[in-house]
Amino acid sequence: MEPEEKQISYTSTNTYSTMNTLNTSTKNVWIVFHGIGFLSRYFIKYFSELPKEENYIIAPQAPSKYYLNKDFKHVGASWLTKEKTMLETTNVLNYLDNLFASENIPAHCQLIVLGFSQGVSIATRWTAKSKINLDQLILYAGGIPEELTPEDFKFLLAGKAKVKLVLGNNDEFITEVRLEKEKEKMNSLFSGKAELIKFDGGHEIKKDVLIGLIE
Repeated sequence: MEPEEKQISYTSTNTYSTMNTLNTSTKNVWIVFHGIGFLSRYFIKYFSELPKEENYIIAPQAPSKYYLNKDFKHVGASWLTKEKTMLETTNVLNYLDNLFASENIPAHCQLIVLGFSQGVSIATRWTAKSKINLDQLILYAGGIPEELTPEDFKFLLAGKAKVKLVLGNNDEFITEVRLEKEKEKMNSLFSGKAELIKFDGGHEIKKDVLIGLIE
């Protein structure tokens, strides 16, 4: 008799990290999605040089944690894998909806959503599903999921949000073929309105590049 796989639902709890204080002086709220192998409390430190009084940073935590090497000392996390991707995506997006609601972001703040590497897939999926009213969507050194369509982002362009694709010119994961494919996808999804920003560097977060993204 073949094994049978079953499914249940249950309540789960996850963490996330924040930096600075959300108050009347805050101009920008960033929701930043780390790449594979990160923990949110370390990833958020890349945003430490943004002006503290004006920027409030929220770093969600990927739920699937694992040891990064055989000495079992350092822990990283992953958002999704190829195993049960749609089911896990639903779980992650439910977590993000609850996180966003709990933060109660004031209307006067500019909302910036940034995904780095694997975090791009979460940033785009969450934006497409939740239809949040954001000001900037920044896709930093990562790929956009194949299932997303221009229809998913019509609301974003109607709201005059800016979309930016940020890439290092020596990123070891971005070949010329992949770059052209991502540019075509960006043009299709965002009606040619996405901006490509390239910098000198590899597959890395650079603090000076982050500072330059503030408008």
